[in-house]
Amino acid sequence: MTVAVFEAYARLARRVLARPARLGRTRLVVVDGPSGAGKSVFTTRLADALAVTGDGRPPVVHTDDLLDGWDDQLTFWSRLEERVLAPLRAGRPGTYQRYSWVRRRFLDRPVPVPVAPVLVVEGVSSARAVIRPEATLSVLVTAPAALRRDRAVARDGPAILPELLRWHAGERAHFAADGTEAAVDLLVDGAPRLPHDARHYFVRRPQPDRTGSGGGAR
Repeated sequence: MTVAVFEAYARLARRVLARPARLGRTRLVVVDGPSGAGKSVFTTRLADALAVTGDGRPPVVHTDDLLDGWDDQLTFWSRLEERVLAPLRAGRPGTYQRYSWVRRRFLDRPVPVPVAPVLVVEGVSSARAVIRPEATLSVLVTAPAALRRDRAVARDGPAILPELLRWHAGERAHFAADGTEAAVDLLVDGAPRLPHDARHYFVRRPQPDRTGSGGGAR
């Protein structure tokens, strides 16, 4: 029987701030997971907790804002690396252009990413293997596939279903190849059934056995 473990966002925020920065002077938190799992909700609540516990609200980068449309599901990474991660690694602020899914192009106005004690990057593949050594905390948020599909359709309408199903297939292939679930520091249940104060607490999933994987919680 799996036992649900509740943890306060405030406690996790303190854990993040107690750990060393690995991306220059910045503690990088990456929140990964398939679409519709609850990544954005988790990210918002963790950022709220960091705002209270730390030195103000951390900047948050959503990888959906960096995608050049549906076909850029995983190939956007060079944009994130060159415009955000590399400057912060060198102690300089980053900047990027936000993609408009309505206009289907990147907007002209740059979005600044200041050098801060913590940066949160949220989105599919944000905890990929290439960045995990520089992440102070890596998180994977999960939820059942049917629920994730229903959430996305409710949010964006049934017209997205063909692209969404293709997107879900790409996610499954990526997570399998990347070994994300076995490698991240924290697994989060994005669809907990037990009642709790969801604004202040999240539900942790048990970590898989990492024996022989070369991983381990930091």
